[in-house]
Amino acid sequence: MHQYYIIYKPFQVLSQFTSQEGKKTLKDFFPVASDVYPVGRLDYDSEGLLILTNDTALNHRLLNPRFAHDREYWVQVDGAITSTALHQLERGVTIAVDGKSHRTLPCKAVAMGAEPNVPERVPPIRYRAQIPTSWIKLILQEGKNRQVRKMTAQVGFPTLRLIRYRIEGLTIEGLGPGEMRNLGRSEIYSALFAKSNH
Repeated sequence: MHQYYIIYKPFQVLSQFTSQEGKKTLKDFFPVASDVYPVGRLDYDSEGLLILTNDTALNHRLLNPRFAHDREYWVQVDGAITSTALHQLERGVTIAVDGKSHRTLPCKAVAMGAEPNVPERVPPIRYRAQIPTSWIKLILQEGKNRQVRKMTAQVGFPTLRLIRYRIEGLTIEGLGPGEMRNLGRSEIYSALFAKSNH
């Protein structure tokens, strides 16, 4: 029987069920069957949406680059983001991936203006009164290792907090860190692949 969950992975939790060096894992928060695994990953110091399932076909489809899909990140950066930096992000920047230069694909980068309604982070971001921070929305169709952090650093605005908010039609709306929602197969497939069925 296939099972499908969306979860809000908390900050400083590994995207796996087995522990390493005493770090917290998904097992500390999400009581699921032993054959259920995360699809893809989120860095230890990132938070937000992960899909858990035992459906290997879904896993293959989401991780295969041929099936490009939107991933939306809400990113708090150090400094007041400029339109120049946003344009650079949208056009693509060169980052290092596995020791090689990688030009990121064109993406969507938007300043969010006011701080979005997100849960408090534990521990909180260090606060420095003199230095402003900004929130931006990045919508990518690729997911290289630490890509968002490398991209914002490349344009001069290091990432302070990184939340994956959405994958295609699935979002973490209504979920707090450490919470999960159970979905049916048709619900998750239509949210993820509605476009490709037309």
